[in-house]
Amino acid sequence: MEDLDHPLKTDIEAVRRIILDVSSEIAEGIKWNAPSFRTSEYFATINLRSLDRVQLIFHLGAKVKDNTKKLTIADPAGLIKWLTTDRCLVTVGTGKEIATNRPAFEKIVRAWIKYV
Repeated sequence: MEDLDHPLKTDIEAVRRIILDVSSEIAEGIKWNAPSFRTSEYFATINLRSLDRVQLIFHLGAKVKDNTKKLTIADPAGLIKWLTTDRCLVTVGTGKEIATNRPAFEKIVRAWIKYV
């Protein structure tokens, strides 16, 4: 993160802190050249291609799994866009949106790590 050159670096740092504060089981690292988060497996990666809002790809680890079961994650705030049955794009936003979306985002992280 120290060397990250990104227009949303401050917002990315805020989202990073939220994720790490959700559970002491969550650690971070670099996967796919981006900040990523894991418990026993990597489960979320910051989408550095997004330059106008902080987005993360939520997944079930680095290796493709045969997952025919559709994940169920409550999303009353509409932050999730499902890409496949076991992978989604979560948009947290920027600035004050991050604070507004924090409770819903924390619930998504808590629910997701149960699958990892």
